[in-house]
Amino acid sequence: MDRLVKADVKEVNLSFSKGHKCSTTFRLTNLMHTMSVAVSLTSSNPSIFSFVQSLSIIPPLSTSSFTLLLSQPSDQPPLSSPLDTVLVRTCMLPTGKAHQDDLRRLFSRPGPHIFKDATIPISFVGPHVVEFLLSSSYKSLEIAFLLPKAISWCDKSQLTSLLRSAARKGNSHLVSALIEAGADVNGKESGSPSVMSLAVQSGNIDVVQLLIESGYIMENSADRLLHDAAAMNRVDLMEILCLGYVDIELNSVDDHGRTALHVAAINGHVEVLRFLVGVGSDPTVVDSNGWTPLHFASSEGHFEAVDFLLNNSTYVKYALTREGKTAFTIAVDKGYSNLYDLLHLNDVLHRAARLNDVTGMKSCIAEGAKVNSRDQNGWTPLHRAAFKGGLESIKLLLDQGAQIDLVDDAGYTAFHRAVEAGHLQVALYLVASGARANVKGLKGKVLSDLDCFKNHPSLVTSFRLEEEIA
Repeated sequence: MDRLVKADVKEVNLSFSKGHKCSTTFRLTNLMHTMSVAVSLTSSNPSIFSFVQSLSIIPPLSTSSFTLLLSQPSDQPPLSSPLDTVLVRTCMLPTGKAHQDDLRRLFSRPGPHIFKDATIPISFVGPHVVEFLLSSSYKSLEIAFLLPKAISWCDKSQLTSLLRSAARKGNSHLVSALIEAGADVNGKESGSPSVMSLAVQSGNIDVVQLLIESGYIMENSADRLLHDAAAMNRVDLMEILCLGYVDIELNSVDDHGRTALHVAAINGHVEVLRFLVGVGSDPTVVDSNGWTPLHFASSEGHFEAVDFLLNNSTYVKYALTREGKTAFTIAVDKGYSNLYDLLHLNDVLHRAARLNDVTGMKSCIAEGAKVNSRDQNGWTPLHRAAFKGGLESIKLLLDQGAQIDLVDDAGYTAFHRAVEAGHLQVALYLVASGARANVKGLKGKVLSDLDCFKNHPSLVTSFRLEEEIA
């Protein structure tokens, strides 16, 4: 005979709850038609598990229930790999009666009269077990072994709550398992971020992709997904979000009226700024205090971010906050002198060069203005002075290190601009100072082909230019 009793389960599932007494019940059936059976229950870990009645007698063809207890309440399930087990031992009892001491003596003597009828694994199940596996240092193989059973004992609301925790942790394996088990990716929790927001904040792109593929519905009025990705400098997350949600609102604002572009500017994340502007974000949007992204980039001293924003919005440098401050004023308040030229001195120097105001130029350069800075058309102060015929300004600029042959956005040098405006003495001075009279202009045209020379043929003669200059 192989066994005297049969268990009604192949595995004992113990629903674990933090800090509470945990127990579970299973049943054993006597397979003998005419004889009672004595039963002894022990666990592989008696310090953790106990039984309400470890020794019992089951009458012929009868069934008895047995309760397994977790000995002490705990904040975490005492998981083990391999699993702990319940050992069921039996012995035929012809008399059908025996005291507990008799049964104890019966099972204390090994021999052929003792049957080992079953070894039943003990599994901890329920949401608290899943939470523990999520936060523990268990290896992936162990989790893969323990997780499915623990999840199978969770209802839909528990699965959805666990999904939020898994998304927050960036655990793609658990997120996938929970969704497959029935967790609602669009489930809401009052006052808390969405599961997608938690996934983005975790930085795990696989979890974000899983949620998109599983039907997460983005809400432009509530989700601040681009804001979160911008704060982390994660262009890859922003790309997958824009691909997954073609109707994503690029200029959505948070509680302070700030867009994702504001967030990127605050953190100086230039690649994020490039991406957002590239897909259509507006660099001139102001927050609830009238601050543009440029104001924030200036406030934090982010030179590259300031430079990028200026290049993508010509007039944003003049925008005023509610307190009446420009980005330049804010940079001055914070002492970021490396931004002065970009935000203000560049304009002042160009204006002084246009007016041939040598004193103003000297003062501006002394404050830190860059002599080779460009305006929105690519003109340097030297272009400006040459076009206006300001010889003294040109002398000062060259003395201060101005590069003589820089070209503007149209492909013209300061020499071109002097010729265009008919300023012969300025043009001659520039050539004498090293400007190349035979430099090619826009699209490779030689100077004699350019409109500036056609308008002033005497200059062509003065420079003895040939029809084609290589």
